[in-house]
Amino acid sequence: MTNWIVGQTDRFAAAVTCRSISNWISFFGVSDIGFNFCDNQHGGNPLDDFEEMVRISPLTYVKNMVTPLLIIHAEQDYRCPIEQGEQLFVSLKKLNREVKMVRFNNATHELSRSGIPALRIDRLNHIMSWFNDHIDVKCEDYLEL
Repeated sequence: MTNWIVGQTDRFAAAVTCRSISNWISFFGVSDIGFNFCDNQHGGNPLDDFEEMVRISPLTYVKNMVTPLLIIHAEQDYRCPIEQGEQLFVSLKKLNREVKMVRFNNATHELSRSGIPALRIDRLNHIMSWFNDHIDVKCEDYLEL
């Protein structure tokens, strides 16, 4: 949803996308659930409705994306393969947008929920740092340690 929203509005100071889907066409062929997920979530797939899958792909709206974006992806995520983040990253770099991609080796789709604790902490630190760099209110102001 983050990829979608930053292609539809510029109202956010910054955004972070994790485990993202940017291209429903390629997702169909590379995800471990892609061949069913498109039909289940969108009622169609690239074979039956190519134009619709293009229309709902965030990558279609990449030229509209001006929000600084941090892309976080796990190298071994077979649910939302890393190529989804790579496509978005390369496209935004080509457009000279502010974007950063953080790749986590030895991590899967479960990185944020049940991943290696040290990687989960590292992920949260990247997110906090990104927002601290892009918004006036600091994340630490809301943390009770």
